[in-house]
Amino acid sequence: MSTSTDTFTLDDFTRLVRDDLGLSLGPGQVTADFDELPDWDSLYLLKLVSSLETATGHRVSVGKVLEARSLKEIYDLAVTE
Repeated sequence: MSTSTDTFTLDDFTRLVRDDLGLSLGPGQVTADFDELPDWDSLYLLKLVSSLETATGHRVSVGKVLEARSLKEIYDLAVTE
C-alpha cells in the first residue's frame, strides 16, 4: 500500500506497526517511550523504517529516527519529512 504522507494517518501507522512488525499495541503505547514497549529492539526499528518508506513512498531519515523516543515521534517524522 503506497500512500501520500498527507493521507497516512496515525491509525494507518498503528496498523502498519501491528501488521508489519507483529507488535500488538495497547492504548497509549504509541506515545510510550521505547523502554516501556515489551520486546522492542533495534531490529523492529529498521523494519519500521523500511515499512514506512514503502507505505508512504518517501524516505525516512534514519538519523532522526534514531533520536526518537516513541513510535509517535517516528510517525511525526515520517509525515513531516
